Amino acid sequence: MAQKGVQLDRETFSCPICLDLLKDPVTTPCGHSYCSNCIKDHWDTEDERRIYSCPQCRKSFTPRPEMLKNTMLAALVEELKKTGLQAAPADHCYAGAEDVACDVCTGRKLRAVKSCLQCVASYCEQHLQPHYESPTFKKHKLVEPSKKLQENICSRHDEVLKIFCRTDQQCICILCSMDEHKGHDTVSAAAERTERQRELEGSRQNIQQRIQDREEDVKVLQQEVEAINGSADEAAEHSEKIFTQLIRLMEKRRSDVKQQVRSQQETEVSRVKELQEKLEQEITELKRKDAELKKLSHTEDHNQFLHNCPSLSALSESTHSSSINIRPLKYFEDVTAAVSEVRDKLQDVLRDTWTNISLTVTQVDVLLSNPQPENKTRADFLRYSSDITLDPNTAHKHLLLSEGNRKATLMYQPQSYSDHPDRFTSWQQVLSRESLTGRCYWEVEWRGRGVGVAVAYKNINRAGRTNECRFGFNDKSWSLRCYTNSYQFYYNKVQTPVSGPRSSRVGVYLDHRAGILSFYSVSDTITLLHRVQTTFTQPLYAGVWLHYFGDSAEFSRLK
Repeated sequence: MAQKGVQLDRETFSCPICLDLLKDPVTTPCGHSYCSNCIKDHWDTEDERRIYSCPQCRKSFTPRPEMLKNTMLAALVEELKKTGLQAAPADHCYAGAEDVACDVCTGRKLRAVKSCLQCVASYCEQHLQPHYESPTFKKHKLVEPSKKLQENICSRHDEVLKIFCRTDQQCICILCSMDEHKGHDTVSAAAERTERQRELEGSRQNIQQRIQDREEDVKVLQQEVEAINGSADEAAEHSEKIFTQLIRLMEKRRSDVKQQVRSQQETEVSRVKELQEKLEQEITELKRKDAELKKLSHTEDHNQFLHNCPSLSALSESTHSSSINIRPLKYFEDVTAAVSEVRDKLQDVLRDTWTNISLTVTQVDVLLSNPQPENKTRADFLRYSSDITLDPNTAHKHLLLSEGNRKATLMYQPQSYSDHPDRFTSWQQVLSRESLTGRCYWEVEWRGRGVGVAVAYKNINRAGRTNECRFGFNDKSWSLRCYTNSYQFYYNKVQTPVSGPRSSRVGVYLDHRAGILSFYSVSDTITLLHRVQTTFTQPLYAGVWLHYFGDSAEFSRLK
């Protein structure tokens, strides 16, 4: 009860603002007391409104009250100090809802600073002192405050759990070791902790090493990012300069052509006008002579007529009509045709080279010094799944496309396809619409006695029954042929026997930049059948070849 009274005194003589014992106490007109500095600082913040309120009862005062020292409270506080009662602990010293409370405190409990595993209790700073001072408690194990101390007590025997049963992998008490755990492999909890601590330290070292390695990887990746950004900026800048040069060159050529046309125009117009002036002068002279002759012809006096007739001046030499080219003229149409020819050739060059430029850009890939982790499961490959459909313009006329152009079936009757330069005319083959670059994965479900799963460059030959058109029999295509009891891989007419589990589904993984092409047997598991390591110089297209009527191959939907 004495302690409760002390706590009441502390609260009574504490400042509501700073929660400490009152210092130079003053009292507001409403009767509440504060430290002089505390209430002064509080009201300083209300100077702008010029309305001053009590922090406790919120009563307002205008003007700001003049605060006088409360001598009685000051005397009481000094008396409390002399009796040895220091400033009251702030609210944060008491245990809150989330804190561990002292098990010894009565009334309002203080927050625990330590828990004792032997006592199975938690203590505040004051009640913890015996553990530091008394030899009886000095060997007790103190830990950070814990709300789970009761978990260290055996629920059956109400004893401390000091033993670890390795057989059942649980903590037990001494009585448990003599009862249901009798004969089990048991050690002290401390010994098991030591053993597992060593394992934990080993795991931590491993994790720390991995963290260090990953941090190094992050640095490498950051350097890659900077390198990519730098290279991209440089490429964009240089490309901009080159295109600017091309534009300036075109502008100069345009200006040159325009200037030449205008110069030649001026020359030709001047020549024509000069001839035109001569003709007009000749016309004028002829009209004058014609008028003289007309006048003479009307003279009635014969002698006068004969006298004047010889005096008429002879006509000047006429400009012969043969000097004028009267055939239809083309003027400058040939210039327009020549410029149009340049435009067409330039468009052809841009169209042919733009594909290579775009491919070069899209094939940019970062190959780190550390190799990419190898794909081991189907889920690993599905990260790169590609949606593939077949191009009807490439399909042999005996191939029926269905399922949204994902499935090809070899039919006895030819299909009504129109002629197209991309169509395979002799081999029962078809290519995809989509070009494949970067990392791609797809699967083909096949049925029948002979189906080829292939990739090829777009410029593979299409017409004729030569090896240049046949998947796997040239240097522009790679093909895995699937038969009922065997696999065979073909490239550039070279056959490679392939062993592996039979499956009606074949997976294909392509890493275009790394030059990796892999074929897999897909069932409940995924098994590598054959891998190619080469250099791909163009985008690839997926394809299938069918041998017997009724055989089919379908590109699966993986997304």
